[in-house]
Amino acid sequence: MHVFVDSVRLDKWLWAARFYKSRTLAATAIEAGRVLVSDERAKPARLIKVGERLKINREQERFELVVRGITEQRKSAPLARLLFEETPESLLARQTVAENRRFYSEPSQEIAGRPTKRNRRALERWKEN
Repeated sequence: MHVFVDSVRLDKWLWAARFYKSRTLAATAIEAGRVLVSDERAKPARLIKVGERLKINREQERFELVVRGITEQRKSAPLARLLFEETPESLLARQTVAENRRFYSEPSQEIAGRPTKRNRRALERWKEN
């Protein structure tokens, strides 16, 4: 017998939709203000219904989506994808950021810590000239 629900806790929905690996991580992100419901902060126990708009900031990714389905169980990734619809603006912004990240490397990533003795001596010689 299947019991259909029309609302579910926000942390449970984020976990079921596979945005976070655990409900604890989802609840922590909600408490930190990284998940907004209708542009307002929410609590992990807030009930989510179909049609509500969510903004999720996860590490370097930002999602803006509309809830299309409700479930309390975590399913496979293709089925979880049916629980929400990402806005076209959000999708375009994420693709742009991913493309920029692919073509642009952060200069600080090339720094490998302290210079070696050889590098330090070369730097001192360069400063003297």
